[in-house]
Amino acid sequence: MKILVMGPPGAGKGSQSAKIVENYKMPSISTGQMFREAFANNDPVGIEAMKYIKQGNLVSDEITNELVKHRLQRTDTENSFILDGYPRTVVQAVALDKTLEEMGTKLDAVINILASNDVLFERMEARRVCRDCGASYHLIFKKPKQEGICDKCGGELYQRIDDTLESVKRRLEIYETMTIPLLDYYNKKGILYNVNGMQNFDKVYNDIDLVLRDL
Repeated sequence: MKILVMGPPGAGKGSQSAKIVENYKMPSISTGQMFREAFANNDPVGIEAMKYIKQGNLVSDEITNELVKHRLQRTDTENSFILDGYPRTVVQAVALDKTLEEMGTKLDAVINILASNDVLFERMEARRVCRDCGASYHLIFKKPKQEGICDKCGGELYQRIDDTLESVKRRLEIYETMTIPLLDYYNKKGILYNVNGMQNFDKVYNDIDLVLRDL
């Protein structure tokens, strides 16, 4: 099973993807996480990508496509994977289709999580991430047991650069102009499934799980 999780920034793509990975035992391919790890390791790709991210812009197609293509060539993606945060443009989607075709495979489903902008602003401003393991928390909906400390590994929780108010506004503008056309692209392929992201976390996941079980 090879799937893509879509939705605007703050819709819960990362948290839902983590739950899918946990239950279905498939590798997760998160471009955001890969860029942050590359930046932390002083990798040139990560340093270049962070220039875009700090401004709330999408990382260039060339950099992103190459990163994902390299990741998909690992043996653990042969039978299943979940894409989180990629593709974000039609150009990236076409590049992904070409890469998958070369691998003799294709996407089985695109899960699109829907949410209003008001909810997205609230979610993202209160989101915190562990510096060590990358686990996500929310100061309202998913609080850590101890303030500022990760439940899983004890690492420090922080607010990501791209979760500040100005960055969030910019990311939503980019999503509406560049990423939304992807919905039409995948809808025409007959693999797009919309899920109501305004529900609580468990209900959203249950709706996603119903789609995956029918694949």
